[in-house]
Formats: sequence, C-alpha cells, structure tokens
Amino acid sequence: MDLHIIFLHLAIILFLARIIGDTFSKLGLPAVLGEIFVGILLGQSVLGILEPNETLRLFAEIGVILLLFQVGLEADVQKLKDVGVLAFIVAFVGASLPMILGTLVSLYFLSLPLATSLFIGGTLTATSIGITVKVLEDLGKMRERFAQIVLGAAVLDDVFGVVILSALYEFSKEGTLHVSAILTLLLYIATFFILSPIVAQILARIIQMLSKALGTEDFIPPTVVSVIFLFAYLAHEVGSPEILGAFTAGLALSRRLTLPFAIFLKTDEKMAQKVEHTILPLVWVLTPLFFVYVGIALNLKAIDFESVEFWLMSCLILLVALTGKVVSGFLVSGSFREKLLIGFSMLPRGEVGLIFAELGRQANIYNDLLYAVVIFTVAVTTLLAPISLKLLSK
Repeated sequence: MDLHIIFLHLAIILFLARIIGDTFSKLGLPAVLGEIFVGILLGQSVLGILEPNETLRLFAEIGVILLLFQVGLEADVQKLKDVGVLAFIVAFVGASLPMILGTLVSLYFLSLPLATSLFIGGTLTATSIGITVKVLEDLGKMRERFAQIVLGAAVLDDVFGVVILSALYEFSKEGTLHVSAILTLLLYIATFFILSPIVAQILARIIQMLSKALGTEDFIPPTVVSVIFLFAYLAHEVGSPEILGAFTAGLALSRRLTLPFAIFLKTDEKMAQKVEHTILPLVWVLTPLFFVYVGIALNLKAIDFESVEFWLMSCLILLVALTGKVVSGFLVSGSFREKLLIGFSMLPRGEVGLIFAELGRQANIYNDLLYAVVIFTVAVTTLLAPISLKLLSK
C-alpha cells in the first residue's frame, strides 16, 4: 500500500473515531462503542473502504500497548495485591468454565468433532483487556475494588488464553497435547512477571542518571517509550501477550510500586510525573486506532442472518459465552451489582476472540457456518459489555 494512502486512512480514522466516540459519549454511551462502530462502518462489514492490514494492525497494537502501560502506571499496586486471590479465582473460572461448557455443548449438542469443539471452547475463554480497561476508565471506575479485581483477572485471563491457544494450535496440527511444552510456557511467563519489575526499575534508574548527566529531561520521554516497546518484545519472546509486557513495565515505573528487595530503585515523583505527561497524549491519539481496528476486523458480511441453523447455533454458543464469564463474578464477595459488574467486565472477546476465530479458519477447523457463529458471538459480547457496564455503573 502506498504511503500517502496510509496517511489518508489514518486521517479518516482519527477524525471519525474522535467525533463519533465523543458523540456516543454525549448520548450516554461509552466512547469505545463509537470507535468500534467507526471500524464496522469503514471496514468490510459495511462500506469496505478499509481492510485489516499489517500497517493498521501495527498502529492498533502500539495504541493498546501504550494504553496498558498507562493503566499499569496508574494502578494501585497495593489494591491489586489485596484482591490478588479474588482476581485469580475470577480469571480461572472465567477461562475454564466457558472452555468446558463450550467444548461440551459443541461436542454433544452440536455433534461437532473434538478438535472443533475444543477450539470453540478456547475462543470463549478470551477477554479483551484493552476494551475492558478503556470502558472502566471512561466510566471513572478504575479506582473501585471491583475494577482492581477485573484488572488482575483480565491480565491473568490473557495468560490463560495464550496457553490455551498454544495448546489448541499444537493439538490441531498433531492431534495430541504436549503437557511439558505447556508447563515450560507457564514457567517462562511466571519468570517474566517476577523479573520484569526489577529490570524495569533498573532501566528507570539508568535513564534518570543519564538525564542528569546530559542536563535535560527531554531525554526521558523517548527512552521510556523504548522501555515499553522492549518489554512488549520480551513478553512476546516468553510466550506472553505483548500488552502484558507493557502493563508490567507500567507497574514497575509506577510511584506506587514497592519492591521489598530493591527499594533503592524506587521511581521518584518527578520522573513518574514526566512519564505520565509523556504517555497521556500518545494514548489519546493512538488508542482509538486499536478500537477502530477491532471494528474493521469484524466481518459481519460473513454472517448469513437468514439461516435458521446459524441462529440456533449462535444462541447456544452465545448463552455459553455470557454464562461462563458472568458466573465468575458471583464467586467474589460483594453486592449483587458488584458481582454483575465483574462478570460483565470479563465479557468482551474483542480482538482476542477474533485471533482464535482466524486461527480456527486457517487450520480448517471452522467451516463457513461455524466461523460466522464465532464472529457473531465475538461481536455481540464486544458490543454488549460496554453497554451493560454503563447501565450497571449508574
């Protein structure tokens, strides 16, 4: 694609995402819904002006990586520690229950092959952490207890999703599961989470010293962004999603982080503020590209809405998709409203569900009908979650 065409596409996306996102917000709807709607409108579902491509996907990934870094930077680490066990329970149930129910329903009710049933179950485990945190931020709920549980659970859910996806991909190719490979992947990811805050703090201290030596604070912003990208790369190398690398880097550079065995590396207030002021404008500009790209990647034209078989299968799979995530919120102590907020926050499949769907299609596990059912389920859960959270937050 020619460079000037890319510039035109970016101009259209950024302008429409902002104006329609703000219009949705003024109408009382989450802005992220407006941004996804822009993608659906411009993409293959309606006008066909834009198609998913590597350039747009790159900008979208940078947008969500910066968003997760900002979330990590502003996260209350102590609150995350306090709700760690609850977050694990929500993540584990929110991943395993849809996986089990989706597989059993596909296998026994829809009479699908085992590999196909497992892939459908795997698709339903996904939670789009990017969509969840953006909606909660827009609603001003990120400081509340349920949001901290959801944040921790969504991070863990992404790890579970990667492990499940890796296992299913190997199963689809070889017809068997390699338990040792799964355990090794989990070990790599755990090691990354343990070591990354220490490494990030060391790098932050080096950046501070170089900044003082050079006599300028202008050195800090680009080097911090380079640290974010480095941790995204390292996360990918150990088998974890890139966004989790950015999130851990944000946690590590947060002024609220305390490392018992590395307290001397604590990020000072001045640098933390400089980092926040650097990242925020980038987040405002690039994050909408991610949500627009989610809409572009949805191909609603692939769905035959007149097919009775499609509706029967979709209703059944959608019921599993809703139940599996919403039930996870009821394992946490709290009010009925808080339980629902947790459950519906875990609901959107977003880009993660689309990755599962695309891999299933490429591996010839999904035929056209099943692919349409999965796309429909991803679309409904992605659009339903922001609306539900908006209503429940009142």
